[in-house]
Amino acid sequence: MLGVIVFAHGSRDPLWRLPMESVAQQIARSDPAAAVSCAYLELCEPDMASAARQMVEAGVTRVRVLPLFFGMGKHAREDLPVLMRELADAHPQVRFEQLPAAGEDPRLTALLAQIALEAVP
Repeated sequence: MLGVIVFAHGSRDPLWRLPMESVAQQIARSDPAAAVSCAYLELCEPDMASAARQMVEAGVTRVRVLPLFFGMGKHAREDLPVLMRELADAHPQVRFEQLPAAGEDPRLTALLAQIALEAVP
């Protein structure tokens, strides 16, 4: 069973979470069989370990982590790999995959360029 964790920094502002939750909802609509959750580095719950634990308890055997960062800054480059190793150590029966930071995907940068150039209604 596949699980997807949408991973982001976190914020005290509850409105900040809405775009992350929207991405998670779109993933769930696209693949209703997948377990989907958001997780945050700090300032929000759940954290990565809690989100992964819930998925493992639900029977997930493969977890893909989608980092919603625009670039490979410190969190994506240093903090996330540490968290990924901790998850693998805590759940050796589960395969964890770290996807590239969202902003590193040329499809996203092309979409953002398209949005910037569209006429405003």
